[in-house]
Amino acid sequence: MGQIAAIIGGGVIGGGWAARFLLNGWDVRVFDPDPEAEAKLAPVLAQARRALPSLTDVALPAEGALSFHSDLAEAVTGVDWIQESVPERLDIKHRVLADLQAACPEEAIIGSSTSGFKPSELQEGAARPGQIMVCHPFNPVYLMPLIEVVPSPVTDPALVTKAQDILRSLGMYPLHVRKEIDAHIADRFLEAVWREALWLVKDGVATTEEIDEAIRMGFGIRWGQMGLFDTYRTAGGEAGMRHFMAQFGPALKWPWTKLMDVPEFTDELVDLIAGQSDAQSGHMTIAQMLTARDDNLVGMMRSLKANDWGAGAVLNAHEARLRAGTVLGAHADDLEDVSAPILTVRRAVPLDWTDYNGHMNEARYLQAFGDATDRFMALIGCDADYVATGGSYFTAETHIRHVDEALAGAVIEVRTQVLAGAGKKLHLWHEMYEGERLLATGEHFLLHVSLETRRPSDPSQAILTVLTRIAEAHEALLMPEGAGRFVGQRP
Repeated sequence: MGQIAAIIGGGVIGGGWAARFLLNGWDVRVFDPDPEAEAKLAPVLAQARRALPSLTDVALPAEGALSFHSDLAEAVTGVDWIQESVPERLDIKHRVLADLQAACPEEAIIGSSTSGFKPSELQEGAARPGQIMVCHPFNPVYLMPLIEVVPSPVTDPALVTKAQDILRSLGMYPLHVRKEIDAHIADRFLEAVWREALWLVKDGVATTEEIDEAIRMGFGIRWGQMGLFDTYRTAGGEAGMRHFMAQFGPALKWPWTKLMDVPEFTDELVDLIAGQSDAQSGHMTIAQMLTARDDNLVGMMRSLKANDWGAGAVLNAHEARLRAGTVLGAHADDLEDVSAPILTVRRAVPLDWTDYNGHMNEARYLQAFGDATDRFMALIGCDADYVATGGSYFTAETHIRHVDEALAGAVIEVRTQVLAGAGKKLHLWHEMYEGERLLATGEHFLLHVSLETRRPSDPSQAILTVLTRIAEAHEALLMPEGAGRFVGQRP
């Protein structure tokens, strides 16, 4: 039986949680007394289905089952995880937590999305306070990896560890906040920046647009990949953080900010900020802004992924978990039967692989087939460790035929057949499918090369043994239609 999550409250945050669990293969039950809950959740799920699969280079699990419930006890019976995302009122949270603890399994994790309350406040009067912790996400929950996991001294440590493991399995980054504090960690920074921004607008120093440009054109980019302290450490040059603090530390005593005060939210200030905000981005609908936000987040995180850095490192770890136990993570010795073409790629077409028509562009077909070749090389033992010893396969010829269209979000598979594999030579045939629909073929001829001499050389005996086994098994397959053709040749 699969794992089940109950989402209590189907608003923006609850909907994001539902999407994160659902698209990672969990069954999801949503409890929300709003009769429009299902309709309101639909656009969040649509956004998530479009964006989340674009983050990884391996397909997510099959989507779980989604159901909506008007009875709280029904929603939480037999579940593994409960995520409470009801309004930020302590009396409401206490009532909801009491009701769900009366019906849920004692071993289930109860996480609260609260951005302000400490776990000990949530646990007041609870039947099982050790079951409750804060799991504070960031919007959009289906894309942003950070989750602040905040236990109190009475929260069960085993449940905290279990919660962190589950969050990692969802592709998230659980930050264990070891000490209770109002607003946890990240929101304390946001509150400081928000207060200062309000003063700058109120005092006529900057508009909302100018403040946003200062962030997104400057330190926002740096923070997104290096954070605060590493940014300042590099600013100190080779002497590092010690030099930076000696140089800029005294400036902290200057009367620059009003961080300990906040302007009164008068009608005039609200009108000023709302008017400037409308002038800044009113040419876009909220739906258009959310689409742009998700596209940009996917692009930035995929760039970090290439460098195994920050949020990108979280994605790479998630991919490794998705590959584990499948043919996409196996060595040929682990496969009992290699008589059929071998699955070498299974992934969704990411947003940044498409052109203005939403079609996968031609360069990405080559990338997908190149990834298939790399995966086949790893399968036979020509992996990073082997390459470090001084040998690898180099591609000498490539021929791609475009048969049908692939759109953003399509789950594609590449199946690889060995046409020849002996000595220094490796001749591969790739076929790309969406379901059973053929999208493209790729024919690749490779030579094993010594990285020291840069000349063709024989691969290791271990690789030859594995390759020979697959090549001999594939000799019984029919020669693929289209193999060996030159450019422009048709039946």
